Amino acid sequence: MFIAKVTGSVVATQKVDSMRGHKLLVVEPYRLDEKKRGSMVTTGRTFIAVDTLGSGEGDFVLICQGSSARLTPETKDLPIDAVVIGIVDSVHIEKLNVYDRNRE
Repeated sequence: MFIAKVTGSVVATQKVDSMRGHKLLVVEPYRLDEKKRGSMVTTGRTFIAVDTLGSGEGDFVLICQGSSARLTPETKDLPIDAVVIGIVDSVHIEKLNVYDRNRE
């Protein structure tokens, strides 16, 4: 599981039947900044994740990847590798508030 920021969406009008109606998001994993431990920085990678919660561009989300992505009731029969399993409200590292959704 990791934290990622939603940076966009993907539209695919032709896809397998089981994927119809599922929102696809472009997500970019984030990590703790090694130099300034009070902030998070991008890893420079991107993934496509299925969204089952209604998250949107700019949200930080929790992502589950690999076979674990198919363990939710909504995704158990889908051919996916990544799923949004939570929308992040805040991140605290070593007593520092690194991210707060209400302040962004």
